Amino acid sequence: MIQTIQKLSLAFFVILLLPFQAWAEDRIVVVEISGAINPVVAEFVTEEIQEANLAGEELIVIRMDTPGGLDTSMRQIIKGIQNSRIPVATFVAPSGSRAASAGTFITMASHIAAMSPGTNIGAASPVNLMGGGGEGEQAKTMKQKVTQDAAAYIRSLAEKRGRNAYWGELAVTKGVSISAEEAKKLNVIDLIANNVEALVLAVDEREVQVDSTTVTLKTKGKEIVYHEMNKRQQILDIISNPNVAYILMMLGLVGLYFELSNPGLILPGVIGGICMILALYAMQTLPVNYAGLLLIVLGLILFIAEINVMSYGLLSVGGTISILLGSIMLMDTEDPTMQISRAVLVPTMLFSVAFSLGILYFASKSQRHRPVSGVEGLIGSKGVVKAELNPEGSVLIHGEMWNAECEGPIAIGETVVVESVQGLKLKVKPLPNQQPRPV
Repeated sequence: MIQTIQKLSLAFFVILLLPFQAWAEDRIVVVEISGAINPVVAEFVTEEIQEANLAGEELIVIRMDTPGGLDTSMRQIIKGIQNSRIPVATFVAPSGSRAASAGTFITMASHIAAMSPGTNIGAASPVNLMGGGGEGEQAKTMKQKVTQDAAAYIRSLAEKRGRNAYWGELAVTKGVSISAEEAKKLNVIDLIANNVEALVLAVDEREVQVDSTTVTLKTKGKEIVYHEMNKRQQILDIISNPNVAYILMMLGLVGLYFELSNPGLILPGVIGGICMILALYAMQTLPVNYAGLLLIVLGLILFIAEINVMSYGLLSVGGTISILLGSIMLMDTEDPTMQISRAVLVPTMLFSVAFSLGILYFASKSQRHRPVSGVEGLIGSKGVVKAELNPEGSVLIHGEMWNAECEGPIAIGETVVVESVQGLKLKVKPLPNQQPRPV
């Protein structure tokens, strides 16, 4: 429903702005992809392409440094490029950057492909992003089908732009990667440029095929504007990082555990709930293995059960093992950009488990404490006999007079210990090895 409203709004603005296209500034718009390609990045890039089309800009430059990302997000960006009425240039920069995996596909799909010296492109073999991997015959067949589909896709993109389709297939089937200079020689890219300014000058007067129309670029002297993600997109992009999503999930579980084990604290429950919702949002964009997620939740349940069930630590051990296995299994993918870093996984898991065990220890310790108030707090207390017990009399305990009884006579001034409370009467016994005290 939301997407339909957005499309209708976009169409409405297109109609409104058509009469003003002649007065467009014809600028060069530069957007940047830095890091993994996820739904937030795809939303940002496609929105920028749409807005540039509405404004009638001269050229869109996607400056890219990416290790890859999600197939669905990559295809969304490529569709935005293919539907653009103005040329889109992909520029792998600055030096030291790469266009790996999904970045290779986006480069092949662009109207103009450029790279900076010292960059590389390739390694576009598809990886398991759907979870439930394996080594069986069915898994091998599925991997082969996905690879063939990706090879056909990159071949079609390369042929449409007149680029080296054979190398594109090798990048998918063999995982080959080449430098910028090799890419230029093999007709994988169109040109090499040191920076955006050099790229803009290099494509001036260049003819580009946009759909069925040939467009001659007039980029010399045009203003170059750099667009960044808005605050909402920046926050969502950070959350979509697998490491951040894992930390949020563990904080959420600890917060909920704290609230459930100590009802009424409120703050841990609120923070835990917020962190858990943010983690679940991130996980819908990540290759999550739901068996691993369920193991982590099971570990939380076992920790909570330890508070109410005397298992001598067995439930806590089971919870720790469950969280450990679940954390290892959580991201089921071979793509390193979508995996949880061990430098994040191990400390976060150890902190969460240690924190939960600490809460469990103090909760259990508080349950074992003798009550210090109310009727139960009288048991074990010492008092002084004020009226001879034979067997009934009165004793002074905590500054209060109580009716009491005992099994044998106890003289005034002697110290007694409360054994039990029966209504408003105390059952007491004499403190051994004592001398009678004067009143």
